[in-house]
Amino acid sequence: MKVSLIVPCYNEEEVINLLYKEIERILKSLENNYEIIFVDDGSKDNTKQEIIKLSTQSQNVKYISFSRNFGKEAAMLAGMKYAQGDYIGIIDADLQHPPELIIEMIKALDEDFDVAAARRVNRIGETKVKSFFSGAFYGIMNKLADIDLKEGAQDYRFMKRKVVESILSMPEYHRFSKGIFSWVGFKTKWFEHENIERAAGKTKWNFFGLVKYAVNGIIAFSVVPLRVSLVFGVVLSVVGYIYAIRIVIGTLLAKSAGTGTGYASIMSVLLIIGGTVLICLGILGEYIARVYIEVKNRPIFIIDETNITFS
Repeated sequence: MKVSLIVPCYNEEEVINLLYKEIERILKSLENNYEIIFVDDGSKDNTKQEIIKLSTQSQNVKYISFSRNFGKEAAMLAGMKYAQGDYIGIIDADLQHPPELIIEMIKALDEDFDVAAARRVNRIGETKVKSFFSGAFYGIMNKLADIDLKEGAQDYRFMKRKVVESILSMPEYHRFSKGIFSWVGFKTKWFEHENIERAAGKTKWNFFGLVKYAVNGIIAFSVVPLRVSLVFGVVLSVVGYIYAIRIVIGTLLAKSAGTGTGYASIMSVLLIIGGTVLICLGILGEYIARVYIEVKNRPIFIIDETNITFS
């Protein structure tokens, strides 16, 4: 039984060696063959050089280096595609995912589970604003999408080969792995842990990056926004027709056509209708843009350098 552990990396030179020592110690204690696959996502610091150094020290260390920054989703996909293990795991490089859970996760797969996944039970150390929006995202996502997304669910997990194969069969360009992990199903055991601060370096996520990530997730797994646009259109049309009939009847009864400017009412109607139309067009545009990207069928990532022998 072979274990593969995928580590997506972007500008993590300060923490790579710390992480490697931890996971190497833990994986050595197991009775399994193993490989550690570092995926350098176009880092601008010395992350790639640090990974290559580790690969020269141990034959268990593999690396993939992208030609540019393609994002964590692409890095995880590349690792899963070229991992050779029967059990395949994913862990962040910043040590916010507790490595000591690896042993328990692998034990869960040895039992009757197909997936062993981690979730945070609190957000100690995060700002209240970030925590609020994160909680709101999970609530909205579960209401809009046809998936059960556990609050606090992370990419940190171990999966059997059949689970990874099912994930690789989904080749979409705009990937939302948390949703994909949930969508494919399989029997999952959850491991809860406290929030942990980064061991070194700075987070690569900012508020707008998280908003973009959330929008991608909603659009990838829900058509509800399109239906909301339709509801907006229907409601405004009904209101518009009622208002038009009221004006016509009022004008005929009062015979006051042309009296008063009506500027406020006209502008209010125009702004409401115009704003709603633009919102609906924006939502529709987001879906069309993703269709446009998908039909191009561009590669999700491009490998610049690796020590993995492709079969």
